[in-house]
Amino acid sequence: MKKKRQGTKENLIPVEKSEKVIRLTHRGRPKRGGKVPAVLALLLALGCMAYCLCILFFMGYGTKFFLVWGVLGAGFAALSWLLWNPGLREKIPRVLRTAFAAAFTAGVLIFIAVELLIFSQFHAKAEPGADSMIILGAQWKNGYPSYVLQKRLDAAIVYLKENPDTTVIVSGGQGSNEPVSEAEGMAGYLEAAGIEAERIILEDRSTDTSENLEFSTRFLDREADRIVIVTNNFHVYRALKIAQKKGYAQVEGLAAGSYPAMLPNNLLREFFGVIKDLAVGNMKIG
Repeated sequence: MKKKRQGTKENLIPVEKSEKVIRLTHRGRPKRGGKVPAVLALLLALGCMAYCLCILFFMGYGTKFFLVWGVLGAGFAALSWLLWNPGLREKIPRVLRTAFAAAFTAGVLIFIAVELLIFSQFHAKAEPGADSMIILGAQWKNGYPSYVLQKRLDAAIVYLKENPDTTVIVSGGQGSNEPVSEAEGMAGYLEAAGIEAERIILEDRSTDTSENLEFSTRFLDREADRIVIVTNNFHVYRALKIAQKKGYAQVEGLAAGSYPAMLPNNLLREFFGVIKDLAVGNMKIG
């Protein structure tokens, strides 16, 4: 009986068997994906969704921006699912995965950089003797200032009582859900606290920070006057940069407090505010 020659068709390993042999070269259990990153992404998803619900049901809100936390939660949940299941992840073209990773990393770095700039003015204190003060408006609710606006007004009152020669511009128009203009409401609050009416100037047309500072220039000299801008701690940096872009030569911030439980929401919203104002040319970093 003849021996079968090596390499003949009869001696070839069947495809099914060869696949099994090839698999044996991978030692240990098959990879299950990035478990630790997947768990971290899931925790972030649950945290974002829980925070969104807490704002909705317990904290109250002036705008619907808080819904972004629900969107973030859904995004982190999807990311967690992909990280946990490498089979699904591998179906996404490599170029898209690389682009997403690069964009995500860049976004995180930009977010950190902007938040550090915001925190740089978080405890801003104004020097005494300013010529004028501008209190930036915020929502006026049912005859009372919102929490953030009350914080601004209370901080302004302390400064105004210590500096009786400083005039004050209350800046803010009337929103569709406000019974009076923010300027009118603020003026009444200051007068009730003992600030003389003749020191108070109303600017009641503005609808955002840029307009607050632009319309207020009718009542002051932006190049010669020393001006203090009063707003909440998370908002001071952007307000100062907008003022500087508008030609305020001697401007300082006076940081009022904010609601601690809402601070993550305010800081995230402020991040987008900075990006928006940079994009439209309302401010510049530097």
